[in-house]
Amino acid sequence: QVQLVESGGGLVHSGGSQRLSCFANGTTGSIYVMGWYRQAPGRQRDLVAIMTSDDKTRYADSVKGRFTVSRDNAKRTVYLQMDSLQPEDTAVYYCNIYYIRRDYWGQGLQVTVAS
Repeated sequence: QVQLVESGGGLVHSGGSQRLSCFANGTTGSIYVMGWYRQAPGRQRDLVAIMTSDDKTRYADSVKGRFTVSRDNAKRTVYLQMDSLQPEDTAVYYCNIYYIRRDYWGQGLQVTVAS
C-alpha cells in the first residue's frame, strides 16, 4: 500500500525560500519518477519539477534557476528546494511518483507567497 507523506509548506514572503519533502511510504525497489506538481485556484495542475530514477530532471520554465528537485533513494524521499519565491508561486503543491506503471499523489501542501 503506497502512501506519499508530504511535509513543508506555509506562508513565505516574496524572495524567501522553502523546502518541501515527500516520503514514498510502502514502496520497494526503484521509483521511476518522483517530483512535484502545483495547482493555483482556478488553474490546472501543472508540472513543477520531476526527477527520474537515472537522475534526469525536468522543470517548468517558470521555476528554472529558482527551484531544485532532488532525491534520496535510500530514504525513498523527494525534495523541492524553492528559492526566490514570488507571489505567482502561490499554489497547492502535490508530490507525485510513477511507480510500477501508475501514478500516486500526495494530499497537497499549501504554499503562500506574500508580496
